[in-house]
Amino acid sequence: MDDPLLRLEDVTKDYGERVVTRVLHGISFTLSSGGFTALIGPSGSGKSTLLHLLGLLDRPTSGRILLRGCDTGELGQHALGRLRGRTIGFVFQFHHLLPAFTAVENVMMPILADRGRADDEMRGHAIGLLERVGLADRMHNRVTDLSGGQQQRVAVARALSMTPALVLADEPTGNLDTQSGDQVFALLRQFNREQGTAFLIVTHDPCLAARCDRIIELVDGRITSDRSGGDGQWDSASDRRDGRCGD
Repeated sequence: MDDPLLRLEDVTKDYGERVVTRVLHGISFTLSSGGFTALIGPSGSGKSTLLHLLGLLDRPTSGRILLRGCDTGELGQHALGRLRGRTIGFVFQFHHLLPAFTAVENVMMPILADRGRADDEMRGHAIGLLERVGLADRMHNRVTDLSGGQQQRVAVARALSMTPALVLADEPTGNLDTQSGDQVFALLRQFNREQGTAFLIVTHDPCLAARCDRIIELVDGRITSDRSGGDGQWDSASDRRDGRCGD
């Protein structure tokens, strides 16, 4: 049996020195290649802390995080950064795009950071991604000239620029109107199905979570539920109209 893409083994996370607060309590689960998972839970449940650990942006207090079978706790900062940059993509609620640059330049940034220089192949790859997210006609615009939904599509393309095995998306539709949010979610699903990219999506939106294949619920730093989601065929207009998901 193949190893999972990502494995957490009894992971804890504490903050503080004189007064220690435990935020995560013995978290264990795996993410498989090509999976599409929602992470839900109330504010203060530890979702952001867990996402930082999954993204190798922080280290656990105890326990192990294995990415493609590699124990990340045994890596130094440089090796950890290279593994993160080449394996994990990030999409955030507020984009975190570089405002002084164009859409295509923003998409090229992760590759540039990895290779240290730009070339025609890199630019062609970035252009191809922007074409796939429907921004072929806006690729040379500064991102400040784009709408919120367009900026988030640039962020999706940027997250996929290194062809990562896993994309972590933190409230990727939380700052968008319903139509733009549905378009962004559809893009994530498209790349998941066509390229086999695994996604973990942090969300407060029960409708969005229900469209994922798996739902992990975190409460007070503990996993309280790990269950199957829907089939991804939810219709946003009819389900909102019928009140099945709420506002």
